[in-house]
Amino acid sequence: MPTTTPVEPLAVFDRSDDLATAGHEQVVFCRDDRTGLRAIIAIHSTVLGPALGGTRFKAYPHESAALVDVLRLSQGMTFKASLAGMPLGGGKAVIIGEPDTRKTPELLAAYGSFVDRLGGHYVTAADVGTTDADLDIVGTRTRHVTGRTPAQGGSGDSGRSTATGVFEAMRAAAELVWGDGGLQGRRVGVEGVGKVGRHLVDLLLAEGARVAVADASPAALARLRADLDAAPARGAAVEVLPSVIDADVDVYAPCALGATLDVASIERLRARVVCGAANNQLATDEVDELLAARGVVWVPDYAANSGGLIQVGGELLGWSSDEVDRRVRAVGATVREVLTTAAATLLPTGRVADEQARARLTR
Repeated sequence: MPTTTPVEPLAVFDRSDDLATAGHEQVVFCRDDRTGLRAIIAIHSTVLGPALGGTRFKAYPHESAALVDVLRLSQGMTFKASLAGMPLGGGKAVIIGEPDTRKTPELLAAYGSFVDRLGGHYVTAADVGTTDADLDIVGTRTRHVTGRTPAQGGSGDSGRSTATGVFEAMRAAAELVWGDGGLQGRRVGVEGVGKVGRHLVDLLLAEGARVAVADASPAALARLRADLDAAPARGAAVEVLPSVIDADVDVYAPCALGATLDVASIERLRARVVCGAANNQLATDEVDELLAARGVVWVPDYAANSGGLIQVGGELLGWSSDEVDRRVRAVGATVREVLTTAAATLLPTGRVADEQARARLTR
């Protein structure tokens, strides 16, 4: 299972961390001095099909950090596609730089040219720092792109589908822990109210849950508050806190950055269920076992957040919108199987999900 332990050397083959045995098929460094593009594309596996994964645009502290991130994220995409039953492999890309200042149409077009050179072994989509409108520009240079705007024949932003999958996963976990009432009346702490967390808040309120939110971005909180002010009854069920990971909540939903769950943070965790949209939520593998030992039900991130992959993968595969919606909502059933197997075998949920994903890859 992908983790986020930092590693100093910039290397793909000669590593000493858990990625040493990850078995990436191809890693491509992309550089275009005219536009300032610096990107890394990582193809982890094409065993099940072409490697599909989004492009993250982020200001990394150094190139080594970008490499670690793309290697972990691409490995996670392989597991995500496998567990979701998709005929797709796992890949990911990162563009190094602050998107607010470095992102230009010329840079995105240059990046599209690099994607095209891979001949369809990697298909890109949106991720943190990129949008469906950005993909329209990337798509001027390659057809190996999915998730473009509806005006360009795409399925649009996948944030809503990701949120729907997380909600179905969370409801499945809640029903196993608290019975048929599930999330009704439960307090859920949503960390990050961006394009996924914001939709998740709406779904939780409609289910009758109470919501606490936290976000490092004042702008994201302001957008949420403006929406809630238009519906005072719903707004009264939402509380803004400095932090939700240590708040008095029943469910902790990490929907921002990964690695928030480490040995120190889980000591402060008060939630019975952890289920969110963030990738690579565990700082180290041992946290999976520590959560299980504390009686916390952790829904493995790549099991819960596969709704976005299902949407853009469905676009690539020609599925109807009804078929995509059905498969997104089936995320709950997939998670229920993982959790019931973990309970029956007394194994950590992350290990069970890994074994199920690897079994399909082996077959």
